[in-house]
Amino acid sequence: MEDTVVWSLHPPGKRTVGESWPEFDSPIFLHTYKMKKTIALFVNQPKCSIECGNAVMNILQDRYRFKIFTKHRVEDNFFDDVDLVIFPGGTGDAESFFTLLKQNKELIYKFLDDGGAYLGICMGAYWADKRYFNLLDDIRAVQYITRPNADARRPHAKMLPIEWDGEPYDMYFYDGCAFTGNFKGTEIIATYANGDPMAIIKDNIGLIGCHPESEIGWLNKPYLLRKWHEGQHYKLLSDFVDRLLD
Repeated sequence: MEDTVVWSLHPPGKRTVGESWPEFDSPIFLHTYKMKKTIALFVNQPKCSIECGNAVMNILQDRYRFKIFTKHRVEDNFFDDVDLVIFPGGTGDAESFFTLLKQNKELIYKFLDDGGAYLGICMGAYWADKRYFNLLDDIRAVQYITRPNADARRPHAKMLPIEWDGEPYDMYFYDGCAFTGNFKGTEIIATYANGDPMAIIKDNIGLIGCHPESEIGWLNKPYLLRKWHEGQHYKLLSDFVDRLLD
């Protein structure tokens, strides 16, 4: 989304009481207003869940405009004003991609070919793999719990130790992916305890295996609640989106 430039005959701000508008020989002022970029968020309960989608919107809505789409066919011009498409996390089999995206896959490919950006979180990160959208060249999105030296072997919810830009955090995990392969030209933002990449940016594709958008209501067990991040992870996600769209 481009900035909007507005010409006017008066400076920014409101007039005070009794102040007249400038005469026509007054200087012309140029104002540039920063327009919100637009995010298209895919939602389908439970694969790309309402809970994850709402959490993402709660973090980003102050600085971005949102449009929602589902498995149903959108209009051909739906993505024309979109800067970023987000596929959030959820529960279920990644193979649901083939039915859920059947109607809109080609429009999403065109959007990405035209320079649009993709953010996948958990399920959405799996869908970037070559079996699905095939956005990663020589990088694969694989189930972290199957990886050598992984510090988790069961898919249920937990707070996993990760490093994000070199800083340690415990981040909400629900059977998310790690990334393997050739990382040439790829920015590795975060890693799991075994060293596998957990969050990456490659060109216009950003992927995150864990859930930086997690909300306190998700932590329904004492062992989870003890590691509540108090909102610190929200800035990580916000900064990640900024870097992806930079």
